[in-house]
Amino acid sequence: MFTLGISKNVAGKNMDNYCWKVGDDLAMFFHGIDYKYLTLHYPVLSPRQSRGKNKEQLADRRHLIEKFGVEPVHLLEYIRGEYTLQDCLTSCFEFGDVVLAFRSLPLPFWQLSRHEIGVVVLDMRLARWIFTKKHAHIAKLKKLFPHIALIEVSD
Repeated sequence: MFTLGISKNVAGKNMDNYCWKVGDDLAMFFHGIDYKYLTLHYPVLSPRQSRGKNKEQLADRRHLIEKFGVEPVHLLEYIRGEYTLQDCLTSCFEFGDVVLAFRSLPLPFWQLSRHEIGVVVLDMRLARWIFTKKHAHIAKLKKLFPHIALIEVSD
């Protein structure tokens, strides 16, 4: 488990300045991925590229295809006062050592659960911020994403 200190302050940056305002609400969407898979799929994430799924993942895939007609890329949605930046990052870091954060998503997208959004494909180059727990990834990520803010978080 890692901590960010206070949820609005990551690496000395006030996260209120990093959020897209929709009325009084802030909208941010997060996707966790291992660096090795990020480079394998760069620049666009699509579940159609994934291989080697276990039985549970295959059953989930079938269910999503039956319900939506596609298997979407999953993202977590930040909701002020309910599902915080800390919650999003903690959950996403369970899926990988890099978390991509977006201010908006391409259409169409689906509400998969209370805090989960799905999209058909996700262009990683459109991320607004990239969080990583691995200092060794910073220079490599900067080469792939030269115009995206990189934020290193610690355990």
